[in-house]
Amino acid sequence: MTETPNNIGLLEFKNIPLSDIVPFIHWSFFFMAWRMTGKYEGIETATDCESCKASWLNTFLPEDRERAEEALKLYKDAQEILREFRDKNVLTINASLGIYPAYSDGDDIIIQNDGKDYVIPTLRQQKPAHDGFCYSLADFINPAGDYVGVFANTVLGAEAFAETYEKKDDIYTAFIIKILAERIAEGTAEWMHYHVRTKYWGYSPTEKEDHVGMLKEQYRGIRPAVGYPSLPDQSVIFELDPLIKFNNIGIKLTESGAMDPNASVCGMYFAHPQSRYFMVGKIDEEQFLDYAKRRNKSPEVLRKWLASNL
Repeated sequence: MTETPNNIGLLEFKNIPLSDIVPFIHWSFFFMAWRMTGKYEGIETATDCESCKASWLNTFLPEDRERAEEALKLYKDAQEILREFRDKNVLTINASLGIYPAYSDGDDIIIQNDGKDYVIPTLRQQKPAHDGFCYSLADFINPAGDYVGVFANTVLGAEAFAETYEKKDDIYTAFIIKILAERIAEGTAEWMHYHVRTKYWGYSPTEKEDHVGMLKEQYRGIRPAVGYPSLPDQSVIFELDPLIKFNNIGIKLTESGAMDPNASVCGMYFAHPQSRYFMVGKIDEEQFLDYAKRRNKSPEVLRKWLASNL
């Protein structure tokens, strides 16, 4: 059984300082958005002087240095945009997190709040993971007396700022702004998860603020996002709305379950020591029909939400 949280219920955070989030940005994914593969560890050390740049470039094989130099230019341009974000007060970063009593019933997670039960059905792997088990997120919640977290965070203002550059036909800078906003949203999710582990839930109160370790997921607990491999049904986001209150932090949900602004993240927190990320993958018709019944939705409706898993 996981530890009793220090805070139970919904917490909202408005105008989170950008400076708090920047250390949690995973720059590898920023470069991947530009289809720049490879590792650029220590790139922040190459921006101070020419000798620093030369020393950093020399850590690459000769055939990789041209790409590394391109990455460095892109990183410097991104740092300039971050300065604009700060100096012009462009962004508003908001978040909400809720930690609630919960229990599992088969492959369903039941979340309790204000006298109501919110049922979140989950899907189970049909192809075993490397350890031989077929996982469901419900495995990480005990059948009685447990807790689960839900969260959402968003970055407001980036899209309007990008439009000012698009009007000047500066598509390159506009794209940097949009990709940076997405990275800041993910960084905010990482920042929140750290504080959940150490403070708001508090199941890892002595954890060090090790950004490198965090980016390698070297911590207890997981935060699977809605629509991602272990929680692939995007329509679940509507079930979480009463527990998160998206509108309060500036997020609007579209009919397809997408979040507006795009630079937003939503998911769940699991504190179980053995919780792990996994991919549900393909499911058979029997499990799909059982899931549709548990979701209280017609199979015809659900097929569009789970097309990639069928």
